[in-house]
This record gives sequence, structure tokens and C-alpha cells, in this order.
Amino acid sequence: MSQKWESAGMEVYAAMIDRMDQGIGKLIAELKRTGQFENTLILFLQDNGGCAEVMGRAGNKEHPNIDRPEKPAFPVMKPEEFSAAGSVPKQTRDGFPVRMGPKVMPGGPDTYVAYGRGWANVSNTPFREYKHWVHEGGISTPLIAHWPNGIAVKGELRKQPGHLIDIAATCVDLAGAKPGEQPATPLEGKTLVAAFANKPLDRDIFWEHEGNRAIRSGDWKLVAKGPGAQWELYNIATDRTEATDLASKNPEKVSELTAKWEAWGKRTQVLPWIWKPDYSPTGKKDPK
Repeated sequence: MSQKWESAGMEVYAAMIDRMDQGIGKLIAELKRTGQFENTLILFLQDNGGCAEVMGRAGNKEHPNIDRPEKPAFPVMKPEEFSAAGSVPKQTRDGFPVRMGPKVMPGGPDTYVAYGRGWANVSNTPFREYKHWVHEGGISTPLIAHWPNGIAVKGELRKQPGHLIDIAATCVDLAGAKPGEQPATPLEGKTLVAAFANKPLDRDIFWEHEGNRAIRSGDWKLVAKGPGAQWELYNIATDRTEATDLASKNPEKVSELTAKWEAWGKRTQVLPWIWKPDYSPTGKKDPK
């Protein structure tokens, strides 16, 4: 791929951030106009680490690697029509095919090109791995919390680790919501209100995504890349980049955190679907 083509991928990414920033600015302007800004909790974070997927960097049957046609190839969509299911529509609303591949300069409304592993590596440096995995490069993001009437301090950092599932729990807590009469699955997340006041959050955090799994307990993190992979152990307080695996030197801690992860996995029904006849996070056979 040419340097110009690769640069365009990051330019599109930067443009998306700019558009998002403009949108947030409009929301804030409206909150100020209606007198609700000071008493509105605004939480902002990204959903995961940089994406190393290569979708769009080569064409396919439905998304050809071609120059933009001079005329639409499909009927213009009606206002009430929706695009076909899937993450990438086959056509634009005005009838042009959505194109992929090296002939397609990223950026136009009829293009869909991921920025690739190289730019994902830039985005995630110095952390390991990317979106999809649960090493720090796939799960770490800062959370910005802004609430003038509810958070006394301004511009300070908090280091308590949280999880996306804590957002709902925080909103429920601050709203003073009560459980309804109908049975409901309890929220897994924990309210972050204590962290706003720089108080500790006494909890363990668990992850599982397509066999990639981890637990964070205090400063310790147990993590594995993919089904069948051995557990790795890191002290995040001293080794945030997960460079030195301490599993062999701390077998008791590995056993302790493995037991916690498996208990969580069974309770939340992550297990037993992840199990395979020749695989278990602990090396044991499938109990079924």
C-alpha cells in the first residue's frame, strides 16, 4: 500500500474524531442553553483499544476494489428504506457501490477501509494487543467524568480501575432508582461514585471475549490470549505494559485468580460454552 493511501486511513480516523467532537459540543451548548449543564453528569470513553482488523483493505464480491463508477450501480434508496444487515452496507443511499481495497482512497461516502494494524499499533503504544484481546491494548481507555454540581474537584486524575459495565450501575445509583417488582438480572457493574471522591473501589474485574480472558484483582492481572493459551500474570502497578510474566514465580496467585475467574465464568454462564474437549483455563477436562 502507498504512503498516501495509508495516511488517508488515519486522516479519516481523525476526521471521525473531529465530527464526534463537534457533536459533543452541540450537546453541551444545548445543555447550557437549557440550564442543565451544571447538574448533568457527562461520561466519555472509547469502547476498546485500537482496531487491528483489516476489513476493507482488500475488495470482495459485494464490495469491489474498483475506481468510483461514473453513475450509480443500484437504485436510489427510498427515505424509509434501511441498509441490508451487517456492518458494511452494499451501497450508498444514492446508489453507488460501497467499495473496498487498494484502489479505493479512504474517505468518500462510498468507501469502507479499516486503518489496519500499523495505525492500531500507533494508537495503542505502548500497550500490548488490540481490540478483541484483553491485554491492556484491547481494554484500556480513560474515562472522563464531568459534573460540576456533583464532583467537587476539577482536573484531577483517578487511578481506580473500572469497567464499561459500571456506567449503568453509576447512573442507577445517582438516579436513586429502585428495583422494580418484576425479577431482573442484577447489574454486574459497580457504581463509580466513590472513585469520583477518590475513594477505593473494592472489587475484582473480569473479562471474556471469544476465549480471551482476564481478571484484575488489586494490582494483579491474570490474562490469556485465546482458548487453550496459558495464563499470564502481571503486576499492573509496576508493569502496565505487561512485559514481564510473573506466573511461574507466583503459582499461588495464579491458582487464586484462576479460581476466581472460573467461579465468575460459571456464575455468569461464560462457562461452559468456552470449554472444548482438550481445553480448559486450568488444564482440566471439561466437567461435562
